[in-house]
Amino acid sequence: MSEIAIVEVKNEQDLKQFVKFPMELYKDNPYYVPSFINDELNIWNPEENPALQYSEAKQFLAFKNEKIVGRIAVMINHKEERELGIKKVRFGWIDFIDDESVSKALLDTVVNYAKEKNIGKIEGPMGFTNLDKAGMLTMGFDRLATMIGIYNNEYYPKHLENFGFSKEKEWVEFEIIFPEVLPEKIHKFNELISQKYKLKVLNFNNKEEIIQYVDPMFDLLDETYKHLSTYTPISDEQRKTYKEKYFKLIDKDFIVCIADENNNLVSFAITMPSYSKALQKSKGKLLPFGWWHFLQAGRKNDRANFYLIGIHPDYQRRGVTSIIFKEIWKIFRKKGVKYLETNPELEENKSIQLLWQDYNPVNHKRRKTFSMEIDS
Repeated sequence: MSEIAIVEVKNEQDLKQFVKFPMELYKDNPYYVPSFINDELNIWNPEENPALQYSEAKQFLAFKNEKIVGRIAVMINHKEERELGIKKVRFGWIDFIDDESVSKALLDTVVNYAKEKNIGKIEGPMGFTNLDKAGMLTMGFDRLATMIGIYNNEYYPKHLENFGFSKEKEWVEFEIIFPEVLPEKIHKFNELISQKYKLKVLNFNNKEEIIQYVDPMFDLLDETYKHLSTYTPISDEQRKTYKEKYFKLIDKDFIVCIADENNNLVSFAITMPSYSKALQKSKGKLLPFGWWHFLQAGRKNDRANFYLIGIHPDYQRRGVTSIIFKEIWKIFRKKGVKYLETNPELEENKSIQLLWQDYNPVNHKRRKTFSMEIDS
């Protein structure tokens, strides 16, 4: 039996191998969707990732017979520890071949790191913050992944459970087939809610008109999710980074914003055309021809992904979600979109899931983070 060697990532070449390993592992898998290689590299660059200002992290590669067979990263978010009192080692970017000697060596690396730091809990897969990808796929292995979801083989969670890890958090995802016609009662209900609370849908002629609402969107995210046990407020540095990183990808026609009579934002939702197949074709690169696949996906696509939603607590459970859904339906009818896939939603977050309840949502994917208490 060949020995497994765990090697810490120390230089640019190692990091590129770390980033590209899953693309090799899943090269023949029709459901895997690669990330942008440059974006993945920038995650570990303090000048590009504001989370590194208050976090520490290491990345590791597993070798067997001088061949890379796995990877993993460990992180400690000190802001989470200060503001929420949560002390744990996060692990993420975990991929491995179907060999328990490999997965055990990787996970032992996390355990040993936690012991060195005198920390008694480890949890993953997850990123640095609550806005990063999280969760290991436990259902939906035969469904195409999305840009904001983590894909993994079916054997991954089995390995973790065999080593004594247990469920920490669970997320659910839904697929919705959009109706050709909305029932008349929905139109009437929307009109009633809009009049009762004096709400209006904002229309944008260009992206520049949206800029004034970006910070209010982040404020709404904080208000919407602050009751969740894992949520930490979005820092100013994160806001700046997300604006620069994602704003250029957003299509103004796929944004719904609802304001009150004083033009204060009370709710918003961001959807986007599905770029999964475009990412597969581009193999994680925009150049030289990846941009063409993205352009085509934006122009003609019958599938969309739901990315973000924020609803002020004062307007939750008051029918505002119905207005959002009607506006999304109008956008999709115009764009030829028939299918919507939601982003991962914490199973406990029932208020967000109410958005879909009248439209026959199908729970087609689930994912979990796994944790373990250790003797530090």
